[in-house]
Amino acid sequence: MITQLASRYLAELDATMRRVVDDMVTAPDFGVMLRYPLGWVDQNGQPYNHPTGKRIRPILLLLATEATGGDFRSALPAAAAVELLHNFSLVHDDIEDDSPTRHGRATVWTIWGRANAINAGDALFALAYGAMQRLPIPAEVALKVWGIFNATNIELTRGQHMDMRFEKQKTVSVDEYISMIRGKSAALVAACAQMGALIGSHDDETAAHFAEFGLNLGLAFQIRDDILGIWGDPAVTGKSVATDILSRKKSLPVLYGLSQSPELVELYAREPFGAAEVDAAVSILNAVDAQTKTLEYETDFYQQAMAALERAQPQGAAAVGLKKLTESLFQRAF
Repeated sequence: MITQLASRYLAELDATMRRVVDDMVTAPDFGVMLRYPLGWVDQNGQPYNHPTGKRIRPILLLLATEATGGDFRSALPAAAAVELLHNFSLVHDDIEDDSPTRHGRATVWTIWGRANAINAGDALFALAYGAMQRLPIPAEVALKVWGIFNATNIELTRGQHMDMRFEKQKTVSVDEYISMIRGKSAALVAACAQMGALIGSHDDETAAHFAEFGLNLGLAFQIRDDILGIWGDPAVTGKSVATDILSRKKSLPVLYGLSQSPELVELYAREPFGAAEVDAAVSILNAVDAQTKTLEYETDFYQQAMAALERAQPQGAAAVGLKKLTESLFQRAF
């Protein structure tokens, strides 16, 4: 379903992103490091013909633009900026989490080292702003879009700060967790819906409704990731299921498990913490039915997202696309 929705936009989105990178990056070796996480080349700079990432965020932005009466092409620079920013966050996230793989491939830092990966992530961040500069919309609307983008960047880093802090924090409440994923994951999804609607309608109220839709969708999306991070198939997700538990991430299923099982609390405090502890932790989570409890939270945010989308009153074929995208994300296995 996501592939079908994306087919209308992907070629022009990809072309826009490539123009931004080609115009701003001229050093060949450095360019390989930037194009690699975008899925355009392998580590040797040779063309890479297997897609990396689902481009969900820019697709959402372009759908929101069309659903509010705009031409999606006018929003392509913002969609490119969002995808570049997202990849910046992934490159840095992989360093901070010691993640060896992303989308079934070695992560940037495992190939070129941490220092080079930090630098490449910084460049992707700068490229995102280079893309935003190309928006062909009235200046007053462009400034509002930039304001949303700027605030979202702060939210992304605030959420990541909380996520890293939770690794050392003994207890984490569900409210703290929701605040964390609101920044780390949901803020960018909300911004995509809001920016797309603002570009399409030039109306603040309409954009605010879309922002509410995107925020709840983003929360449900991250909770689905939490579920897949423990019970997903690595062959489908492209990421080891052990990674989050091995780093003792306090995801929502784990938080529930910690509240229900003193044995899991003791296990999470154990040193060293290796493969045997990961297996034991998953067994405990299964025993306390953490997956079912987590699904309840996901369902609640999904329903709030759908209700907000109805209030936003999207129009045309793009409105159908938005609903189908939301439904497919709720049902996804990757």
